[in-house]
Amino acid sequence: MFSLLRHEAEYFFGALRFFTRLPAPAWVGHSDEAMRQSARYFPAVGLVVGGMAAGIYWAAAQLWPPMIAVLLAMAATLLITGAFHEDGLSDTADGLGGGWDKARILAIMKDSRVGSYGVVALWLALSGKFALLASLPPTLLPVALVAGHAFSRLCATLLLASMDYARDDEHSKSRPMAARMGGGALLFAGLFVLPPLACLPWPQLLAGIGLALLATFWLARQCQRWLGGYTGDCLGAVQQLSEIAFYLGLAAHWPGF
Repeated sequence: MFSLLRHEAEYFFGALRFFTRLPAPAWVGHSDEAMRQSARYFPAVGLVVGGMAAGIYWAAAQLWPPMIAVLLAMAATLLITGAFHEDGLSDTADGLGGGWDKARILAIMKDSRVGSYGVVALWLALSGKFALLASLPPTLLPVALVAGHAFSRLCATLLLASMDYARDDEHSKSRPMAARMGGGALLFAGLFVLPPLACLPWPQLLAGIGLALLATFWLARQCQRWLGGYTGDCLGAVQQLSEIAFYLGLAAHWPGF
């Protein structure tokens, strides 16, 4: 039992180390197998990132107006993750926007330079996220941050469970996750999103989940059409797009509710 718990802790901290800049214990190793196993902890990483953002929002809101607190919470998530997913969004936008075949799209996505499509995508994502979060009631916003970060990462794992890895490069950082995630692992990942989702009002919650899944399906379809699968950048783009779509649903005003 102790060995099993140690392995699971290693997978969790491995995911935390890969997707954030938070420190992991020194005993946590690294291997391709551990990276594959860590995929089921992506939503748990979202709980950590969203929880820290919620805490910073709450603390900042004691001193400044809500919009300033939202800005500081967003800045904190960028520092915590190293803008990892935002980088994936900009690379995906550049690739799908400027490429005309798989080879060219993958080459653009691998280029460290940011093009016009990437700049526009980042501006829309950050400004849209700020506007949507600032529009939410202050009492709802901390839970929305936790739920949005966790559920959007679950949306990214849907690609791991349903699509093939598109790159042939053995040196790609996301290559160890090329094996498809099984149904049991996907179900395990989904358990982490249930607590924050249960704390949200159900009309907005259903809208948020629906829009996030719709955004995931749309972007996954584009990746499948042009690349024949996903890349690490695609996973980051799905996380960003589904998070924004989730907040869009929460911000909707339903007559009678």
